[in-house]
Amino acid sequence: MDDWIDYYDSTHTIYVSKDHRDAHFRVIAADIAAYVPSPNAVVLDYSCGEALFAAQVAAVCGQLILVEPAPGVRGRLAARFAPNPKIRVAAPDDLAALPAASLDLAVMISVAQYMTPDELDSTFASMRRLLKPGGTFVLGDILRPDVGALTDVKALLLFGLKNGFFKDALWGLARTALSDYWQLRKQIGLQRFSERDMIAKLAAAGFSATRATSNVGYNPARMTFVAIRNA
Repeated sequence: MDDWIDYYDSTHTIYVSKDHRDAHFRVIAADIAAYVPSPNAVVLDYSCGEALFAAQVAAVCGQLILVEPAPGVRGRLAARFAPNPKIRVAAPDDLAALPAASLDLAVMISVAQYMTPDELDSTFASMRRLLKPGGTFVLGDILRPDVGALTDVKALLLFGLKNGFFKDALWGLARTALSDYWQLRKQIGLQRFSERDMIAKLAAAGFSATRATSNVGYNPARMTFVAIRNA
């Protein structure tokens, strides 16, 4: 995952415009907020990215922990949310110091595809340790083996049409095709999972999981799983 962390910590072109970036994080925040179980819940967002609208999630929970592996992004998060006492910014290595069974909800959105199998297993184990028995782990934006890049392109264009950046999306797709992102994607690849395989993988990590009726984020062809930590 280190190469992807370096990429997202650089000046990249994954978002075709500011409107795209803002709309993306706005949708993610609203979807996460809908999973918060109570106003006092402790919530962890693993590999959260820029999390521009994290304050909306913090507003409906007791504490929000934003975990981000990219140092530059993490620094911006710390500066952005320093005035908000309900938001804490941490690195992945900081998770070892958190008490076991201290979280009500953990989310990991659009991250699994960048991880090796060992990294994913290790992260699942960490989430299980941190969640309370009966706590919820929401694993979102999982790529399916039977869905290719053209489906992602269609989802982006429809999202752009709905949110006012359709022309930027067209230009951005052409620009991204020649970018470091696609070179890295071809070189390393992205992990894909069937519904059955991901449910089995979560079960092996100590969760009872089901596929959600809708995906977190704007791409309906991807999958979200709601996993409950077993006692």
